[in-house]
Amino acid sequence: MKQDIRNREDIRLLMEKFYDKLLADESISYLFTDVAKIDLEHHFPVLVDFWDSILFQSDTYHKNAMKPHIDLHQQSPLEPHHFKTWLGYFITTVNELFEGEKAELARQRATSIATIMQIKVIEMKNNR
Repeated sequence: MKQDIRNREDIRLLMEKFYDKLLADESISYLFTDVAKIDLEHHFPVLVDFWDSILFQSDTYHKNAMKPHIDLHQQSPLEPHHFKTWLGYFITTVNELFEGEKAELARQRATSIATIMQIKVIEMKNNR
């Protein structure tokens, strides 16, 4: 039986395995490597803070999560398949590693985040 997501170390593991999948998929990896040029060692603590706030109400994340994605979209359009791919890998990774209440919350919140971001990006596209 798998354990639930319990702490920041579990979130870090989730993010590392999730990004392994994202970066191995050429249909989406270029957004991280070529466009955003993400430094993962710098980015992982930010991701952990974000998900720690979501899953454990830790008050560790104080940034605007939408802004970097809007900036990214302006550099290279985010398409529906990007959100579907992102969400698919996220849910798959959670399912591989964890089960329980926090794992379910992570899946639900990821679905909401992908949906809201996609709606915002579509709004931007339609307002041009």
